[in-house]
Amino acid sequence: LMRYDIDSLDNRNPAALERALPFVEQVLAPYFRSTVRGTERIPKGAGLYVGNHSSGPITPDTFLVGAAIYRAHGLAEMPYGLGHELAISLPGLHEIVVPLGAVRASHKNAHRLFERGSKVLVYPGGDRDSMRPFRDRNHIVFDGRAGYIRLAVREGVPIIPVVTEGSHATCYIIDDGRWLAKLLGVDRLFRIKVWPITLCVPWGVVVGPGLFYFPWRARITSEILEPIFFARTGEDAAEDEAYVRACADHVEGTMQAALDRLVRARG
Repeated sequence: LMRYDIDSLDNRNPAALERALPFVEQVLAPYFRSTVRGTERIPKGAGLYVGNHSSGPITPDTFLVGAAIYRAHGLAEMPYGLGHELAISLPGLHEIVVPLGAVRASHKNAHRLFERGSKVLVYPGGDRDSMRPFRDRNHIVFDGRAGYIRLAVREGVPIIPVVTEGSHATCYIIDDGRWLAKLLGVDRLFRIKVWPITLCVPWGVVVGPGLFYFPWRARITSEILEPIFFARTGEDAAEDEAYVRACADHVEGTMQAALDRLVRARG
């Protein structure tokens, strides 16, 4: 199997994107009754897509939104995805996501991409958001993390919020198992803060992350919101903790309000 340097910015393969598109549009989109709105709001040039993260290791919304962006704007506005090194190094997944644009999550790699005028996708909540309990499916869980704000402010790029509703119903996460992650020590060893207890097909009850499952047929709706530009940018602004926290609260509040609206629209 082909192995890639996950810090290289030159792994993305337009042919791989073209090959993935029919599967996403003809299989995933109908199965999840997917709707993606707001592609016309995407600004030109460098920018940071910020999404809420759902459905454990499957994340179908990532592919559904990516396909919609590609269809609307072509390769230029397609984001590179900053991924946890463990996740994007998994055999099988590695060979799929790296040619589609996944790179190791780091501010250095993001900086190099912004310098090229590229867009970057991050999920600030990471494992805590993607493996939150089902009862919190309509909540955005960034868990106080503000590194994504610091990155956007330092680099002087807008944040483009991407809010998804429904994706977290593709399985049933009973508990995120933060206590179990601490007990097992994986929070220290692998920087994994949760060890979820999940009910999914075909495995039944699973303890721990990483098992791919057959997703239940949830209806997934995603919306790309208006870009958020920051009044202050640069190193000094990025080091101002109060300013960064205020910006994070604004972004998260905007995204939560949009998620609440999508939940109400579902009825």
